Amino acid sequence: MQADSLAQLVELSPDAICVHEHGVLTYANRAALESFAARSADEVVGRRFTDFVAEDSRPAVVETLARLTEPGQASEPVEALMSRLDGSKFAVETVLVRLGGEAAYQVVMRDITAKKAAADALRYQAALVSHVSDALIATTGEGVVTSWNPAAETVYGWTAAEAVGRRASELVGAPLDLPAIRRGGGVAEAVHRRRDGAPLAVRVSAAEMNDGYVLVCADETARRRAEQNYRTVVASLDEGVLVMGAGGLIEAANPAACRILGVAEADLIGVPCHTLTLFTESGQWIPPDEMPSVRTRRTGVTHNGLVVRLRRPDGRDVWVSLTSRLLASDDPAAMAVVTSFTDITETRAISAQLAHDATHDPLTRLANRTLVLGRLDVRERGAVTVLFLDLDKFKVINDSLGHPVGDQVLRIVGERLRRGSGRDDLVGRLGGDEFVVVTAEVTDPGEVRALAEHLRAVLAEPIGVLGRQLHLDASIGVVLVGRDDRRSAEDLLRDADVAMYQAKALGRGRHHFFDVSLREWVQRRLRMEQDLRDAVHDGQLWPAYQPVVDLRTGEMVAVEALMRWTHPRQGAISPAEFIPLAEESDLINVIGKEMLRATTRELAAWRARGLDLTLKVNLSTRQLDDPHLVTAVQDALAETGLPAAALCLEVTESALMRDQEAAAEVLASLRSLGVLLAIDDFGTGYSSLAQLRRLTLDTLKIDRSFITGIAESRDAEAIVTSIIAMAHAVDLTVIAEGVESAEQLELLRALGCDQAQGYHLGRPVPAAELFGQ
Repeated sequence: MQADSLAQLVELSPDAICVHEHGVLTYANRAALESFAARSADEVVGRRFTDFVAEDSRPAVVETLARLTEPGQASEPVEALMSRLDGSKFAVETVLVRLGGEAAYQVVMRDITAKKAAADALRYQAALVSHVSDALIATTGEGVVTSWNPAAETVYGWTAAEAVGRRASELVGAPLDLPAIRRGGGVAEAVHRRRDGAPLAVRVSAAEMNDGYVLVCADETARRRAEQNYRTVVASLDEGVLVMGAGGLIEAANPAACRILGVAEADLIGVPCHTLTLFTESGQWIPPDEMPSVRTRRTGVTHNGLVVRLRRPDGRDVWVSLTSRLLASDDPAAMAVVTSFTDITETRAISAQLAHDATHDPLTRLANRTLVLGRLDVRERGAVTVLFLDLDKFKVINDSLGHPVGDQVLRIVGERLRRGSGRDDLVGRLGGDEFVVVTAEVTDPGEVRALAEHLRAVLAEPIGVLGRQLHLDASIGVVLVGRDDRRSAEDLLRDADVAMYQAKALGRGRHHFFDVSLREWVQRRLRMEQDLRDAVHDGQLWPAYQPVVDLRTGEMVAVEALMRWTHPRQGAISPAEFIPLAEESDLINVIGKEMLRATTRELAAWRARGLDLTLKVNLSTRQLDDPHLVTAVQDALAETGLPAAALCLEVTESALMRDQEAAAEVLASLRSLGVLLAIDDFGTGYSSLAQLRRLTLDTLKIDRSFITGIAESRDAEAIVTSIIAMAHAVDLTVIAEGVESAEQLELLRALGCDQAQGYHLGRPVPAAELFGQ
């Protein structure tokens, strides 16, 4: 009976009691089950006791159990943190008792959660009073200080020991009518003074407590100074600032906002923000419910850097960059919005001008290459046509009349192309005298041909400049771009350029459509140009020599050095193919110098063996423009030992007539070295007897076109007779080139020609084959 009563007392104990053996719970009273949040003992019994001990407390509990070694031995009360079945924690004060059985323990737990919370609250309040930044002052009903926290010491400069027992009004340097503050709502703004006399802007809150008052004195000196500084800064900003309240009315506006909007402050305050008239960059009116400030108030989303056009009351449009955000971003429910904006009207105008300048040719104001490529890149997948125009012989105008005249002509050409194209067509200048027209209106091949000829006709109208009537024509390359064409903008311009060059090659003043074979031709030329660059350094270029015979004696008196190229894969490449390529790519200067050194060295060696021959070397137009030509000739003669009089440099008639003054200057410099000079291909240009005399030449070579028909045509014979007579009149040696028959040779001898060369007299061959080993 006594045992039953004891068991009932344990079961009904308000303290949680449980028993565990070997760490496994065997019993838990009702209070323990409630503490563990268990509905029945089955949820607890059989589980390990440590499952209900929070991880942080587990080591201390286990260590305490280990110290209980004797039956009946109990621990001192231990604070621990326990875990409920739902994972929540609760604090207990527990006593652990060793029972008689092996490794059996009784655990008595008293929930001290509320006790700890109360203690923590007291500690928190004490810490708050000690560490709060506001001065907390307790007084009697008569205003005598009974408590003075550390913040009060900092704010007013009096220590707590000095303050307690004195009147609060003396310590704060101002009257304190605490009942009046209470009657006024418990809060008042005041100016207090520190111990050193410095003024303090203070917000005083007063509350009655027991027989006295508690004062909270918040030092707002820094905040009010910051607010004043803020107001000053905002007023001086060039950026307009508007504050809209929760109702959408304008509550504040700085001077810049009034200036930009063109409205006085008095006329802005209290006005709904949607009375302002705004437009998007595309010109669409922004309705009231889509105004940036309204959208920010509705969604809480900040809008940064919106560019809008604002219509002022005076009708003037102003472009602004606008930002709209909640005034209190941490309190979206407040719904006040601040909108700031900067007048970018002038900046936008400058940017627009810069953007225009970046995409337009400064001379003609047409689209430049950048804009043309951009338009082709973003073209819709519809058919378009690209016409690439290059003015024929424009360089003659530029060189003869000067660049100012050339610029004027280019401006006129640009204007004519603009007028001659469709309204939606893009007309551009790519540079120099190259223009382009991009049209989506004309895509049928027949219509494109008509457009190309129309543009040529527009350009062909006479241009009056400096009292002269100038006549222009153009070569036009055409690219038809289909709906599914995937070529890039660069590819389209490249293909149009290729077609234009083909039009020039076919005789200028015409148009030509691009096809794939043209691209393959260009690619072959590019490959050949690279191969030619490699050939210069790899020894693939070599000189062949063609004999020049004296018609009186029949003996070989000179040899003409002719360049040959043996390609490692393609074999012999025709000079007619690679020489123009070398001239276009400026490789001719490098190749010419290499060939000059090689041939002068070779002929010097043969002359040393007794062959009294003259070396004839061709100079291209590009070589005449090379400022280092004279030095290269001088160095070659010095290095090889070939006498200057044994070297004859041949220049074509067309090269001499291209720029007579410059040619005369170069030939004079070469003449000063002692070399001989010859005019080649005579009869194909427009030189006169006086010009030949002024150029101080030694030799004249009659072009093969006259020699070919000399035996069959009396006119050809008469022309050759006249050339020989004219040349002899100015003491020039005459050489006929392209002699291919004995009949031609005999006729030339009868006409008094001095020398001849051609396949009939000997083909170009390597030196070893011509002279023997």
